[in-house]
Amino acid sequence: MVFFQWAQAQEINSDSSENRVVELFGVIMTADSLRPVPAASVIVESDKRGTIANDKGIFSIAVLKGEKIKFSSIGYKDVEITIPQNIKGNQYSVIQLMTEDTVYLPATIIRARPTPEEFARDFLNTPVDEDMYEIARQNNNEATRRALMDVLPMDGKEAYSALMRQKTAQNYYKGQLPPMNLLNPFAWSDFIKSWKRGDYKSKNY
Repeated sequence: MVFFQWAQAQEINSDSSENRVVELFGVIMTADSLRPVPAASVIVESDKRGTIANDKGIFSIAVLKGEKIKFSSIGYKDVEITIPQNIKGNQYSVIQLMTEDTVYLPATIIRARPTPEEFARDFLNTPVDEDMYEIARQNNNEATRRALMDVLPMDGKEAYSALMRQKTAQNYYKGQLPPMNLLNPFAWSDFIKSWKRGDYKSKNY
């Protein structure tokens, strides 16, 4: 008796669940000229699944009663409908009309490319603030550039060049002792120039 009641309840629940599924089909058209809207999107809002209408605006999708469906297409305003709960049967057809959405874009002015003479004239006549001149002078100061060289890391090109110089030196003296720069006049010349510039003085930034 208990098993029979459980089986009957399961059958009722199954029928109720199946009755909730509805085949939604129809055609999507423009509201002003009744032309089909091809490739329009039909989205179920609850779980974001959907379908796309064909080139004639015809679509078909399985939905549940009470679900909200959104129709959207580029150039048209979105439309949202709700599947009624009291549908008789398992099919629901619609003829969905969509209104064009007008978007006003800012005006674009197209000018001819300036000649080299015109570019040079405009470049030289462009006003520059004195503050920007002062910033440029400070950035080009020798002391500032040396301070930046000491603290800024090498970029990819500089790191690659340093690595290649190191590898070249290793391969050049491979199998023999490298020369000692203690007796290298060029090394001494570089050392004296660096010493005169003050490269070995303590720097407080």
